[in-house]
Amino acid sequence: MKSNFPTSSNISFDKSKDSFFPNQKQNRMRFFLPILFVLCIFSCGEQAPTSDTSTIPESKTVSDENGFVWQTETFADLGILRYKIPGFDQLTVQQKKLVYYLTQAGLAGRDIMYDQNYRHNLTIRRALEKMVKTYDGDKSTKAWYDLHSYAKRVWFANGIHHHYSMDKILPKCDKDYFSEVAKAVGVELSDEVMKAIFDPNFDNKKVNLDVSKGLVKGSAINFYDPDITEAEVDAYYGARADKSTKPLSIGLNTKVIRGKDGKLMEKVYHLNGMYGAAIKEIIGWLEKAAGVAENKKQGDAIRLLIEYYKTGDLKTWDDYNVAWTEATEGDIDYINSFIEVYNDPKGYKGSYENIVEIKDFEASAQMKVMADNVQWFEDKSTIAESHKKPNVVGVSYKVVSVAGESGDASPATPIGVNLPNANWIRAKHGSKSVSLGNIISAYEEASGPGMLTEFAHDNDEIERIKKHGALGDKLSTALHEVIGHASGQINPGVGTPKETLKSYASTLEEARADIVALYYIMDQKIVDLGLMESLEVGKAEYDGYISNGLMKQLTRIEIGKVIEESHMRNRQLICKWAFERGEKDNVIEKVTRDGKTYFNINDYEKLRVIFGELLTELQRIKSEGDYEAGKALVENYGVQVDAAIHKEVLDRSAKLKIPPYKGFINPMLVPVADSDGNITDIKVQYPNNFTEQMLYYGETFSFLPDYN
Repeated sequence: MKSNFPTSSNISFDKSKDSFFPNQKQNRMRFFLPILFVLCIFSCGEQAPTSDTSTIPESKTVSDENGFVWQTETFADLGILRYKIPGFDQLTVQQKKLVYYLTQAGLAGRDIMYDQNYRHNLTIRRALEKMVKTYDGDKSTKAWYDLHSYAKRVWFANGIHHHYSMDKILPKCDKDYFSEVAKAVGVELSDEVMKAIFDPNFDNKKVNLDVSKGLVKGSAINFYDPDITEAEVDAYYGARADKSTKPLSIGLNTKVIRGKDGKLMEKVYHLNGMYGAAIKEIIGWLEKAAGVAENKKQGDAIRLLIEYYKTGDLKTWDDYNVAWTEATEGDIDYINSFIEVYNDPKGYKGSYENIVEIKDFEASAQMKVMADNVQWFEDKSTIAESHKKPNVVGVSYKVVSVAGESGDASPATPIGVNLPNANWIRAKHGSKSVSLGNIISAYEEASGPGMLTEFAHDNDEIERIKKHGALGDKLSTALHEVIGHASGQINPGVGTPKETLKSYASTLEEARADIVALYYIMDQKIVDLGLMESLEVGKAEYDGYISNGLMKQLTRIEIGKVIEESHMRNRQLICKWAFERGEKDNVIEKVTRDGKTYFNINDYEKLRVIFGELLTELQRIKSEGDYEAGKALVENYGVQVDAAIHKEVLDRSAKLKIPPYKGFINPMLVPVADSDGNITDIKVQYPNNFTEQMLYYGETFSFLPDYN
């Protein structure tokens, strides 16, 4: 089997280990060495089954007319894709170095995400890596296929809990076979770790949002010691709440533990604290990045990020975010650190992530007009005048090409990002919104027409989405990030959403941003700005959104379960609320034909009015901190699933054999060095084997102990 990883003779090996990985642990900062990846050690993970094949699912690939493989494989509920980095060759050597250093910095912190997701994840991941890499037994059986698939699912999710549903991923191979393979390769796992892997009731939910089960104790996420309760967390952070006009992001970069005296205390993520070994590596690469920054503002921001990693000081974090937000010049940008709080049921803790971006010049120029008109959108919004920002500051919007991702952004990635998250920074200094253009393109290249034709009401809808759907999705993402998250203001004296709206804050914020996008994508202003040719684009987005929110997204939920993921809750909330609100006028019609259910929009303009009404209420809830109203919206419209519709969706989609979740193999950035070790260029290669990349990452970027 041919490997697409780079090769070179200028490489060092660690002969003390049973592999031929590049010895980057001994040469961590010798960045000039290209990387050799010897495929023979991985052939065990990719050997085609030769027996019991009738029960092994077929893997699906998708290629374009030029032979580029966009989808390399499918397994379980996952599809593995690749993305290209357009325009990389047009960068200067200095810019290429910057991209490379920032990407390496992100990968250096990869262990952190595993540990944050669950306390046993690093132990389990390393056991699986050794099993897949070194087991020399029979790999033609269904049992081996199931074990290998389990390993790939764990790599995809950065741990043993599903990246989207948050449920524990259970191996399909039995415990005896798992233990047999582990023993064969010299892996010993404790009884508790084996219980974590195989017991469906032990630590079975990464993030639990069911209040009755305890938001903290019911969640396996490793932000709090397992015996700590929600009441204790509330009391601990309640006593530390920052009521100033520039509140710090209290708890963002810490784990709450119980001290020897029984009282709660925090372990801070920083160079000499928790995750220090990985943070040391991150800092080393960031220092190199600062040395090749495109301009002073960019370099100053990176140096503030380094200082934050060294100290863990949250005031420095705010200073960095202000500097990063205002560093808008240059072609390269990045997202790095402990940022999004979706994985914390209490909304304090930031998950580690890294995205490195290259500006898409043509697409960004087309979209800049949206950011330039952000005040117009705010002024024309349906929200109450007192909830509008009189001066929306500094929203920058770019379409970018991703050059590398890690942590919470990989393998599953967002398609758009708007940061920073602190409301006071956004109000005073603005924000940066990006659309990940090459990621969106890769999804489009790898997708097929199956779900559209199965769930669309008629041919008019199918043709409209085929013609306008891609642009509608891009514009909707831009409106969500640029206008949605930037709009509105909280009333004076009202706390932050994580304090007022609590476990419902993330769902309500995503719903608010989505509803802004839906309201404006059917506005003539978008046509007048030259962003789309007609309102048919908006209609296509409405068609797709309603179908997805009421039906298609249910392919991601197991039968009998409720919706728990924030983005899914937000989409169903919007669609069910709009369906109910417009029922009297038959705005959205539920149609049954040939035993199948469809939802057809009869009046797009009335639906837009309904979306405007919901926008008003969602902003009121956020501005006033109305917990009870927010809870009622989410629980009544976003959580419960229509059992009959759910079963029908699962039955119809099963015949299409399309995985509901997709993620990516990252491109490989390969330094080219002269005889003195100076980088003269960076080349891009596109690996096509998910297992190889995961094993390579596990060997090369593993700096933390099993338990931290």
